[in-house]
Amino acid sequence: MTLTPLVHWAQRHEEIFLRVELTDAQNIDVQVQDNVLQFRAQGYGAKGLHEYEFSLEFLFPVKPQVHKSTQRQVNLTVQKERRGWWERLTLQERRPVFLTPDFDRWLDESDAEMEIWEKVRINNSFYVSRVVFGLKTAFLFMYNLVQFLGFSWIFVNMTVRLFIFGRDSLYDTFHTMSDIMFFCQILASVEVLNAAFGVVRTALIPTFIQVIGRNFILFIILGSLEEMHHRPVVFFVFYLWSTIEIFRYPFYMLGCCNTEWKTLTWLRYTVWIPLYPLGVLAEAVAVIQSIPIFDETRLFRIPLPKVIGTSVSFSYVLHVYLIFMFLGLFINFRHLYKQRKKRFRTKKRKAN
Repeated sequence: MTLTPLVHWAQRHEEIFLRVELTDAQNIDVQVQDNVLQFRAQGYGAKGLHEYEFSLEFLFPVKPQVHKSTQRQVNLTVQKERRGWWERLTLQERRPVFLTPDFDRWLDESDAEMEIWEKVRINNSFYVSRVVFGLKTAFLFMYNLVQFLGFSWIFVNMTVRLFIFGRDSLYDTFHTMSDIMFFCQILASVEVLNAAFGVVRTALIPTFIQVIGRNFILFIILGSLEEMHHRPVVFFVFYLWSTIEIFRYPFYMLGCCNTEWKTLTWLRYTVWIPLYPLGVLAEAVAVIQSIPIFDETRLFRIPLPKVIGTSVSFSYVLHVYLIFMFLGLFINFRHLYKQRKKRFRTKKRKAN
């Protein structure tokens, strides 16, 4: 004997949901012909294990394709031929006795419209986030590429000049390399903004210390004193800075592409161990050499109130700066060491 199962229904503007109360359904046959849905299956329904069937003639045309899933119950999804809200499901005004609203999925027309707008909002938000992520990745890639090219140009030119001119190249480094170094270090200020506004996930204080410290050495100590332009210490400062950066920036470039080169990764997290302290030492030598020049030229002297009637030499500021320089060395060295330890510890865990 063929029985009729209990069928729950709900609708959206573009589809109809039918939930047939049959568990462990087998031999499911669903067809849509002439706008009539025919269903037949065997399973456990209200009358136990039997063969169940029903038919529904829809109010408006539907597409013949039916999506079905057999989980705890049989779920059918029927696509409407035209988008719209139906006042009832079937062509006949009187609702079949086996058909009942699916209150788990039931929405009125206004709620369904809100659901559509929510989906549109989520899709738009996802699209916008993808666009923003793409623009951010492109910006970071181009920034790191420009910095890599700039520091590579400095490193290669200084190396070539050292081999060609020998010790003489130590005395004209500032005049030959300062323009590109000025450009790269001014551009490096972007890294502080990236860290401050969350464009990249990195600590703000170590980034700020490194960028401000380098710019202080470049613009105040070396750039403002013509007497420092011919000092060999300029060569060592520029060479150590560029040596570190030619490994750091390509590492970040590959990171923008979700790519890793193991050799480059090891160099990025290892080369700084000897070079960073040497760079700070070269910067300290430049500061010490500039102190008598500032005393002699009286440049950047700090005026005191007229009651005292004198001014303080900028060299006192440099003595204090030397203390903070080595404090910054400790902070940044500790930060970089933690980064290195975390990086290689994570890689070991993945390998295991």
